[in-house]
Amino acid sequence: MFKEERLQLIVDEVTRHNKVRSSELCQMLNVSEDTVRRDLKELADKGIVRKVHGGAVANSLIPPEYREQNIGHIGQKRIIAEKALSLVRDGQLIIIDGGTTNLELVRQFPEGLKATVFTNSIPIANELCTHSEIDLFFFGGKVLKSVRVTIGMDVLHFLSDLNADICFIGARSLHASLGITTTRREEAQIKRKLAEVSNQVAALVTSDKVGTIQPFRVVELEEVHTIVTELPPGAAEMRPFRDKGIEVL
Repeated sequence: MFKEERLQLIVDEVTRHNKVRSSELCQMLNVSEDTVRRDLKELADKGIVRKVHGGAVANSLIPPEYREQNIGHIGQKRIIAEKALSLVRDGQLIIIDGGTTNLELVRQFPEGLKATVFTNSIPIANELCTHSEIDLFFFGGKVLKSVRVTIGMDVLHFLSDLNADICFIGARSLHASLGITTTRREEAQIKRKLAEVSNQVAALVTSDKVGTIQPFRVVELEEVHTIVTELPPGAAEMRPFRDKGIEVL
């Protein structure tokens, strides 16, 4: 059984029962106590569960929707994050949008990275607080609790003064004709402004979202410079984007 499958099974158990016992997980997953301990630690580090003596309990502070998004496609998101890391350099002014793939990206940031980072994501800001060489700025505004990002006019006003080197946008949907779209109008407004004030726009997206469409437009495809998926750059699914001159990683 792959680690991602184990993690999903553990989350399923926590979701059903609000708690899990390490001893029961060892039997259910047929793995050692050390393996279960490492798996629970990883889930706790991601804020999905809270470790307690003998097991773990559901982290009631994290909305269920966010827990589900965070665990989904862990392996794919890690591959995307490792690819996207090649776009990050010392001295950059970086804007990072919300989303669990972007969260995985910042977890890959080297400890000594010297950069300035702006974000409207609470989990991403929290993760970057441990990086002593990063100057971190958070866009204050109304909190969209389901995905833990800030939205609204306060964020838009803050963004109007920025000129970023690169922006990493999380994409709910990516289409070769319609570009990036999303499910909420308020999110679309913020994402569009993030792209507008950035010299380079990188869209991080799992392949299951390629070719899909949501109700609200974020940016046209021509405004995206780089697309990062877990697929090989030469994958057939990505040909329409390569044909438009977009870099595919």
